[in-house]
Amino acid sequence: VLQSSKVLAKKELSYMPIIGWMWYFLEIVFCKRKWEEDRKTVVQKLLNLRDYPENFWFLIHCEGTRFTEQKHQISMKVAEAKGLPKLKYHLLPRTKGFAVTVQCLRNVVSAVYDSTLNFRNNENPTLLGVLNGKKYHADLYFLIFLIFSFTIVRRIPLEDVPEDEQECSTWLHKLYQEKDAFQEQYYRTGTYPAVPIIPPRRPWTLLNWLFWALLLLYPLFKLLINMINSGSSLTLASFAFVIIIASVGVRWMIGVTEINKGSTYGNNDNKQK
Repeated sequence: VLQSSKVLAKKELSYMPIIGWMWYFLEIVFCKRKWEEDRKTVVQKLLNLRDYPENFWFLIHCEGTRFTEQKHQISMKVAEAKGLPKLKYHLLPRTKGFAVTVQCLRNVVSAVYDSTLNFRNNENPTLLGVLNGKKYHADLYFLIFLIFSFTIVRRIPLEDVPEDEQECSTWLHKLYQEKDAFQEQYYRTGTYPAVPIIPPRRPWTLLNWLFWALLLLYPLFKLLINMINSGSSLTLASFAFVIIIASVGVRWMIGVTEINKGSTYGNNDNKQK
């Protein structure tokens, strides 16, 4: 199902070379994060997914942006103004996009899935860290999930999520209060309130990686050997230049995703005004 995943993402991502263009053709739902402008576009894209020929996940980050202390302080001021319970580890969820998603995909998707992800020892993963081979240890808690593979976990059908926008908003706020309680326990004890399951290592994953690595790297190494044998300094210099430019370009694109270079969305919330 992962190959058919869809996501509600900010429109700026559609301009990213290769990845953004691929997402555009895969019917990813892009939004400007201005609800007055986005509502019609998002509804139309979601309705188009009702006829999607394959099973798919639709991924949505209800907080709308990544967590920073500044955004959290502003978000909690909004919560106080609205009379909502304050959250310690999450931003206030943006309920309109979630409610519209539930309305548009009702009778198409079967359930809502909620997961909470933490990294041990206060690790702060980055794509550059992954590229450099750094190892991260993650703990994932599935609060709402269905029977998948050989793991049985709790499931909430979409029918149990209110269809009315106000009731759906209340349901989502309650869910985030539960998530905050789970996060509190994790920070206090280092574990989630459940029996941990550690999936076994599968040799097939390694064999699959080795097969594709050898298949794809063989032509590259053959080309490199042929160039070295040719003895042409210009050819070798050109090849090295292309490799350096590609490496710098990839690292630049990944660097753009770092949280310290994230958008200012949530720093100046219109609702606070």
